Order: sequence, then C-alpha cells, then structure tokens
Amino acid sequence: MANTNRKGFFRHALDAMIEARSRQVAGYVNGTLLMLDDDELRERGYDRGTLKRRPHFTPPF
Repeated sequence: MANTNRKGFFRHALDAMIEARSRQVAGYVNGTLLMLDDDELRERGYDRGTLKRRPHFTPPF
C-alpha cells in the first residue's frame, strides 16, 4: 500500500521553488514600498521601520 502522507521528489521541488519565489517577490514589494514617503506609507497602513526590518530589494530604477 502506498504511503499517501509522503510527498514525492518533484512535488517537494515545486514547493521549494514556490516558497523561494514568494520570498523574492516579498523582497521586491518591500523595496518598492520603501521608495514611498512616510505619509503615503501611513495612508496605506505601513510603517517604514517595520518595512526596513523585513528583507527588501530596492529596484535600480
């Protein structure tokens, strides 16, 4: 009888790629949000200090 609780190799690899991409996208979003001024961040419900503590990547443009 097959063990249905265990993930296969390809499913595990796909899950790992999705998780890595999610972290990468979150870094891009945080970096872009950090380009806004404090008033705009406050209007949208964000705090600059909290965003700076999270991983971020600032786009070169």
